[in-house]
Amino acid sequence: MNESVQTGTLDVNATSPATPIVSLKDVYKRFGATQVLNGVNFEVERGTVTVIIGRSGSGKSTALRCINRLEQIDRGEITVCGHRVDSPSVSLKALRLDIGIVFQQYNLFPHLTVEQNIMLGPRLARSVSKADARELAHEVIARVGLADKADHYPEQLSGGQQQRAAIARSLAMQPKVMLFDEVTSALDPQLTGEVLRVIENLAAGGMTMIMVTHEMGFARLVADQVLFMHQGGVWERGGPEIMRAPGTAELQQFLDSDL
Repeated sequence: MNESVQTGTLDVNATSPATPIVSLKDVYKRFGATQVLNGVNFEVERGTVTVIIGRSGSGKSTALRCINRLEQIDRGEITVCGHRVDSPSVSLKALRLDIGIVFQQYNLFPHLTVEQNIMLGPRLARSVSKADARELAHEVIARVGLADKADHYPEQLSGGQQQRAAIARSLAMQPKVMLFDEVTSALDPQLTGEVLRVIENLAAGGMTMIMVTHEMGFARLVADQVLFMHQGGVWERGGPEIMRAPGTAELQQFLDSDL
């Protein structure tokens, strides 16, 4: 890893006196003989967008899954919204009330309408009344541009609409941090645009987000912080300008391969 680049590029968190809402310190994760995360360090400030880029197998998605404790790290520290994620005693329910995560797969219940899919989480996890859950559902459905689809079933929606419904479902839980893992990779360009506009609006509204994406143009547009992962670590970090003027050959090669 090019340490001089890490210390020399812009680190958007370094000058902020506020406590970061997400912090990873020397995080390691191995699957069998494969070292997937190899000393990952980064911080995310409240109300900012962090975009993680890198080749397949660089550890991007694993890092997200560790933040939400879907994977348990081997060593290191992860703190999110005041929760010590790596602690054996962490409350997973409390942690996941603070973190929303949206995957490439929509994971909507096919036998429930959009409204019912979105009401389910607040009803079960937050004990919200049925009336309040319905009101909340319609609020987030409108927020993602699906106000006319509340009574539709997933099979009646396009892929982009299903992904927007999945985002609305996470928003209904009123998370403090949203994680997006390659949410457009299964969509065609038109549907990708639909979903990215929703995420752009969330960013404009101040939602704290960490995104893994291959949409380089979108990353340049919305990111406050860009992390380039390579060989299981954060190889280069900074603002969107590092995508225009990479400080390492590895990032330059990755960007060239995306053209």
